[in-house]
Amino acid sequence: MEMTRPRSRGRLRGFTTVLLFLLPALVLFLLLVVAPIAVAMYTSFFKWNGLRGLPTDFLGLDNYTRAFSDPVFLGDLWHGGVLIVLSLLVQLPMSLGLALLLNQRLRGRAFYRLLFFAPYVLSEAITAVLFTMILSPDEGLANQILESIGLGGLEWFAEPSTVLLSIFVVMTWKYFGFHMILYLAGRQGIPEELIEAAKIDGAAGWKVFRHVTLPLLGPTIRISVFLSVIGAIQLFDLVWIITDGGPSHASETMAVTMFQFGFKRFQVGYASAISVVIFLISLVFALLYQRYVMRRDLEGATTVLRDKR
Repeated sequence: MEMTRPRSRGRLRGFTTVLLFLLPALVLFLLLVVAPIAVAMYTSFFKWNGLRGLPTDFLGLDNYTRAFSDPVFLGDLWHGGVLIVLSLLVQLPMSLGLALLLNQRLRGRAFYRLLFFAPYVLSEAITAVLFTMILSPDEGLANQILESIGLGGLEWFAEPSTVLLSIFVVMTWKYFGFHMILYLAGRQGIPEELIEAAKIDGAAGWKVFRHVTLPLLGPTIRISVFLSVIGAIQLFDLVWIITDGGPSHASETMAVTMFQFGFKRFQVGYASAISVVIFLISLVFALLYQRYVMRRDLEGATTVLRDKR
């Protein structure tokens, strides 16, 4: 009994210490994350302009049925899907290729790494304003280059057929450096002995990449894909500043539609329903992705922690 009491007191003191250290973070998390989500879920069931007290006009699921019957919102889902597919097929492979290239012994590779990563450091607002000038239909640099070689200018952000691709170009310029750094860090974590052993066994460059480099980069690629998809689902800043969702909703995303209804039309209940849909899509994707795609990575991390213990 005498040995049990000191141990129980020690555990209680340890638990109290941990709780005291975690308490400020938990309070901030509850106030800044959980509380806004709860308020959005509550107001999504009401008709409310966000100005006069608490909402009282209960609508049930009408805001959600309105969203999924609205052609604009359904278009937002389509636009998000297109941006996700383009990111996975174009942006991420390009970032991976550049990472592998800059992992080689090249003169000035540190400068190139800094140069390619620099756009990610810029804010979304600066990036949007910059490309608004570059892709301007009148005196933009892109149209001047096209006209100098006889191809003629384009209405980059003014035509429904080109605006989404133009937004993707801006997204790629802004974020490809971030993914490149991720892949570069993952590549540098691969022991060179494995690469050399594969070459000694007769594997050529492509076979080394396919059977050694790519599988060992799997955890990094899966994290990169996860971040890219979540970012495309929640895309707002670039679209809002460049096109405001236009022309004719051709570049509008779910976040832009939510902002339009919440802060310009004062239909806060409907905007809250859209925000809840964005949250649920992100949450479901995150849970399924971690369950079925990143399962081995998470289990591996757990195994390493248990082995260290």
